[in-house]
Formats: sequence, structure tokens, C-alpha cells
Amino acid sequence: MSTATTNTPGAAAPDNRKAPAGERVADWADGRLGIYSLAKANMRKIFPDHWSFMLGEICLYSFIIIILTGVYLTLFFHPSMNEVVYHGPYEPMQGIRMSEAYASTLNISFDVRGGLLVRQIHHWAAVIFLAGMFVHMFRVFFTGAYRKPREINWLFGFLLFVLGMFTGFTGYSLPDDLLSGTGVRFTQGAILSMPVVGTYISMFLFGGEFPGGDIIARFYSIHILLLPGIMLGLVVGHLILVFYHKHTQFAGPGRTNKNVVGMPLLPVYMAKAGGFFFLVFGFISVIAAIATINPIWGIGPYRPDQVSTGAQPDWYMGFAEGFVRVMPGWEINLWGHTLVLGVLIPLVLFGLILGLLALWPFIESWITGDKREHHILDKPRNAPTRTALGVAWVTIYFVMLIGGGNDIWATHFDLSLNAISWFVRVAFFAGPVLAFIVTRRICLGLQRRDKEKVLHGRESGLIKRLPHGEFVEVHEPLSPEHLHKLTAHEQYKPLEIGPTVDENGVERKVSRLQKVRARLSKSLYGEDNQIAKPTAEEYKEITSGHGHH
Repeated sequence: MSTATTNTPGAAAPDNRKAPAGERVADWADGRLGIYSLAKANMRKIFPDHWSFMLGEICLYSFIIIILTGVYLTLFFHPSMNEVVYHGPYEPMQGIRMSEAYASTLNISFDVRGGLLVRQIHHWAAVIFLAGMFVHMFRVFFTGAYRKPREINWLFGFLLFVLGMFTGFTGYSLPDDLLSGTGVRFTQGAILSMPVVGTYISMFLFGGEFPGGDIIARFYSIHILLLPGIMLGLVVGHLILVFYHKHTQFAGPGRTNKNVVGMPLLPVYMAKAGGFFFLVFGFISVIAAIATINPIWGIGPYRPDQVSTGAQPDWYMGFAEGFVRVMPGWEINLWGHTLVLGVLIPLVLFGLILGLLALWPFIESWITGDKREHHILDKPRNAPTRTALGVAWVTIYFVMLIGGGNDIWATHFDLSLNAISWFVRVAFFAGPVLAFIVTRRICLGLQRRDKEKVLHGRESGLIKRLPHGEFVEVHEPLSPEHLHKLTAHEQYKPLEIGPTVDENGVERKVSRLQKVRARLSKSLYGEDNQIAKPTAEEYKEITSGHGHH
């Protein structure tokens, strides 16, 4: 018995056409990886638009450039301290004994096609990465972007900066030239100053007495594997948290802690970010092509019995070296052991200052008792104590940079080396205090100016003569958007201990820690640290014609 099928008139015929290859691949991947739902949730994510947010992008793109150029350089670099006699293309070095690391760096610079350019791009990208991290972190600090829920992301950024410093140090030590060797020798001296463990760490790190025969190979592994791997993980974690928490934004109409006003990630933000990446890459390439950095052929190979004249670390390590250079050479002897305080104290201070910076989000949260989420950024002027503390920290940093290059300042400006060292010692204590006072007063002055603007409008520059002969300047009212920006900030109230005796006359115990916390909170948000915002009544009185012109 056979059956036959017939098509009903008007019924649609089955579509046997194959989907396009790209669509089939997308369906296959989506069925196994869930790409469609992931992309749908994140590709339209909104990002606000402000020039200061590009600082973080500069750091990210510089890091990518470092990875790309570093992979190329590893193809030609030989991380060995075995001695060879140079017979390469650079004539002034012919017949000189040097390590294989130094010889291979010379070959990269003069024999490998594009090697010198790539090497300089790599070094300049590292410098710009750390400079971008420095500025980006302080943009986050001054605007309060580190507050809940972004404390962990602040720690990620801080660790990236610190690891970047050590990655840069290990990287510029790899060529085994006289300048980098002097820096390694300085580091070994600092390690030896550590009580009890210093000699053991030095022995394990250098594989014997300095300079040993393994330090370049060990630095190479640390530089291309360990530190970049950790940093890559931190970068990925940092970006994931940026996506998860949503991006911070400055105050403005329609912007709240529950929304983000800006452009979608795809296609607008991705197009802008892609173009900006090539701008950063091009800018670094131009700098690398016209500005020589780390010309090892003019310095020579490292020899333990020599020190290069005017030896300076990269700027990001000059802060630490400045502490050591200006510290008096104090020593004490305890139980037959010598403590080199002239090195130990600067290292401890260096760690404490960086530690305070890393833990600041948690310290501020404890002081203020503020456990709310913050997605709207502060203007630095509206948090004068925090801003003043940040400027004081930057002052310490740059004062110690002067100390780290005291010999260069002395030779280039014909100054006394001792005078520079004493200036740095005094400025280390006086400079931050002066910077704190001046910055705080500037912030309060800007707050007063904002209040004046809200109440009286913008100065137009037009002079008007009144009927009775008085000349006054005409003030133009601000737009509603501008008024909102000047008045959207919060007016914080400091924590108060409250009455120590209740209504029954029973005295309540207040711990010393609570008193310290209340005092610190008052120093951050007390009456002297913020100018009261203009009230609606004040604004109505002024704009109704009963107040100022």
C-alpha cells in the first residue's frame, strides 16, 4: 500500500535553502558558548564620555603595545651572562668583552631590521604606561571614584602600578649595560640592609656573590612571564569590574547613582576606542623614532668595578632612590649585628607611603562611616581635605624625585650637592604641609566662587549705568544644566560622638579609637572644610530683584 502526499493549494512550501556560512558558524558557537546572550547583554553597555576617562585607555593601549613589542624582542634577545668578544656591526665596540645579553641587545639595535625602533617603542610605551597609571590613579583619587563598590578595583590599579615599576626595573636591567648594572647594584645594597633575611635574599636572587651568573636569566623569566602574567590577570579583572559596577560619571541633568548617561559600547564607543588606540600607537612610535631612550651603545657593558657617571633610575624608581640619597648614613650595632638605618628607614617609609595610598578607600570609609554606593563623581574642590591630601602626596613624590637626581641638579644648575640634599630633607616635612594648606584654601575659594555664580549668575563683562548714576556689572543667569552641576554635590556631615551622659546621668564609655575617628571625620567634613550650598530661598531672593544686580 503506497501513500502519496500532495501540496494543498496556497500552502507555503518548505524552505530548504541553507543559511549563510557566517550565520551557521555563529549558531554553532552560540549553541556551545552562549555568545549571543553574552553579546546582547554587554555590547550595548553604556559608557559616559569625558576626556579624563581616556587616561585609563592610554594605560591599557600602552600595555598592549608593550606586550606586542616585547614578543618581537624575545625572538632575538639572549638572556645569558656568559662572556663573549663582540664582533658585530657597531664598530666602536669591536673586540670588547661583554655578556651575551649586552651583545644581543647591540645586535637588536644595529643588525635586526626595525629592531632599534621596536626596542625604543617598547621602552617608551613602558614609561608612558606608568605615567598614565600615575595620572589615572590620581584622577580616580581626586574624584572619589574609588569609593564603594570600587575599592577592589582601586587595589587592582594600585598593584598594576607597583608591578609595573618592578617590571620596568627588571626590563631595563636585561641589557646588562653599565647604567642598569649600577641600578642592580643599588638594589642589592638595599636588600643587604634588611636585617636577618637580607643576605639570604641576595644569595638566592643572584645565585652567589654579586653579580653572580644567573641574575639576567632570572630577571628575564620574571620580566616576560611572571610579572606580565600577573599584570594581565589584573587588567582583565579590572575591566571585568568596570563592566560589572558600570562606569562612574560626573554630575549632570538626568544622571543619578542608578543610571549611566553616555554612548553604547557597540558601535560608538568601540569605534572611538579603536581610533584612539592607533593614535596612541602612532604617538609612541613617533616619539620612539625621534627621541633616543636608553642608548646602551654609549654606556658600555657592565663591570662591577665601574659606575657610570650621572647614573639615574627611570622616573618611577627615582622616588625610592631619593629617600636613600638624602637619608643620613646612620648605623646602629645590636648584639654584634649592624643595622644600616640610612637604607632601612627609607625602604620602610617608601612601603608605608605606598601602603597608605593602597588602603585609602578603606581608611576613608572607616573615618566617614559611609557605606553607600557611589557612582557620581565629586569635583575635587568639593572634597578639599581629600584633594589637599592628594596634592601633599604628589608633593612628597616630586620632592623625592629631586633627591633621586641630586647629582644631576647639582651639575646642570651649578648647585651644591649638600645644599640640594638639605633642601630635600626640609621639603620632605615642610612641602606637604604647605601644599596641603594652599590646596585646601584654593578648594574653599573655588567653592565660594561656585556659590556666588549660582546666586548672582555669570559675569558678562557688560557695564550698565543706573538712573541715579551708579555703574554696575550685568550678571547673566546660568542655564539650568550649569546650575545643576554646581549644586548637585552632597554636603557631608561629620560623625559625632554625641552626649557621653544619658538622660539618667549614666556616663557612656567612649573609646579612644572612637574619639580619633570622630576627630578625623571632622577634619574631612567639618564646617571649615565645605562651603554651604545656596538654598532655594537665597536663590529666589536674589533672582526676584531684591538682592545683588
